[in-house]
Amino acid sequence: MVRRGEYAARGDYHRTLDPAWDYYPTYLAKLSAVRRYLDALPPATRVLDAGCGEGVLVDEYVDRLNISGVDANYASERVTTASLLALPYEDASFDRALCLDVLEHLAYENQPRALAELHRVLRSGGELLVSIPNLAHLQSRVHFLLTGRLIRTASEYKHPGDRPVVEYLQLASRAGFTLVAREGIFPTVPVLTRLIRTHPRALAPLHRWLTRALPVPGWCFLNLLTFRKG
Repeated sequence: MVRRGEYAARGDYHRTLDPAWDYYPTYLAKLSAVRRYLDALPPATRVLDAGCGEGVLVDEYVDRLNISGVDANYASERVTTASLLALPYEDASFDRALCLDVLEHLAYENQPRALAELHRVLRSGGELLVSIPNLAHLQSRVHFLLTGRLIRTASEYKHPGDRPVVEYLQLASRAGFTLVAREGIFPTVPVLTRLIRTHPRALAPLHRWLTRALPVPGWCFLNLLTFRKG
């Protein structure tokens, strides 16, 4: 077993979720959407979960899909320690790839390299599913109008590569990907956002309602992006 970074400090925190975590309802909504995506794949589809952490989805789908997990800070029976900047796989090894809440943890200059590696290991016509926090979510835009500053999605130490989603779309296009679907989770309506983050478990229904009522990706804290390799 290898645990570095957050996993050394917090343990397998994606397996034992803290309902007081301010990201709790957004994380659950993301998982639900990713499971819908994976459930629709044919059995034995070759899937890479890049930056998979503890390998929650790898363990969950190992009996149905040909799924592999890599993470720079974790290793276990089903998770290989590897960098997204140098994936240990041959070209065109996978039909699908996941990169969930990962790119924002990379420095700006490393994000294009990671996308290039994901493009390399996918077959032609393969898909990449990315989840990414959006620096320019609704509350952040309002804050910018009032103060001239956007609200970071986390500390600079934790999310050094924080960007508006439109910049990630541009990076993916330069790497050779075509956007085929975009979904937003949690439009950050001022005041309501603060209440939800203060009481994440109790106000999870409000979180779900906002996502259904205002599914504008540019307003949402998290975006789910599906790309295809040409």
